[in-house]
Amino acid sequence: MQYPDQRLAPADVLALLSDPACAHSCLEIAEQAARSINGSMGAAHLGTRPVGMITAPEEIDLMMLREISEGSSRERFEHVSKVFRAWRRNSPERRTLPMGDYGGDMERCMAREAHDSSIVVAPYHGNLDARDAFYDLIFNEQKLVLVPPRGGYDGNLLRHVVIAWKPQNHAQRAVTAARQWLTVAERVTILCVNDTPTAVSRNKAKDLMAEIGIGAEIVAVSSGSRSVGETILDFARSENASCLLLGAFKHSYFLELLLGRVTRYLLLNAPMPLLMKH
Repeated sequence: MQYPDQRLAPADVLALLSDPACAHSCLEIAEQAARSINGSMGAAHLGTRPVGMITAPEEIDLMMLREISEGSSRERFEHVSKVFRAWRRNSPERRTLPMGDYGGDMERCMAREAHDSSIVVAPYHGNLDARDAFYDLIFNEQKLVLVPPRGGYDGNLLRHVVIAWKPQNHAQRAVTAARQWLTVAERVTILCVNDTPTAVSRNKAKDLMAEIGIGAEIVAVSSGSRSVGETILDFARSENASCLLLGAFKHSYFLELLLGRVTRYLLLNAPMPLLMKH
């Protein structure tokens, strides 16, 4: 695995370190994702510095109020940097890995750091920087995002990947974007919840797997009295899934605030990493 200088070349997997509480999990899972494809890993702290932002005065005021509960932008960076340095000391090969620090406007930071990476590891839970970064990656950057679970992560990422499948564009984009990781996964299972009597979901999944050259078991289940999110998570747990791959958020950002169900349920409750793309 390589740890390139991010100023010279984009990394295959970028660990986005916005919240110190999630930074260690992001680094661990990013390293494993990069190593699994013999790729490169990068790390960056993407925070918000109100003084350097180009935005409405009201938004700057809101950002400055955060400092009461979360500390200043400099303090937040120092906390993340401390976690990063401790993680880097644990392995000699990590010691050449730099951590970029980019403040100011979040969208411009995202475009500069994350645009050319194949996967960005970013938490859903965390401070305002982390949450803003997550939604920007999903809806604006349209990235394949690997989300560590709330309780941390120390498992084998690609031991058993379960794909929560629907024959919809966002699910197909997620599977296609994750192809090089699915290729090296020990086991891949495709889950079709509430498929039609003519097996539309299973047939579409079979065709896509043949197209991208991935061998997978295809399983159909009925949700019954459970929600789709509960059904997916029950299956993933029963099959000891190490990672759950899905098309994230069927609707736009604002509609998801009102209608979002399955993706949000999995983000809040999944005990395993989620790999997702809008």
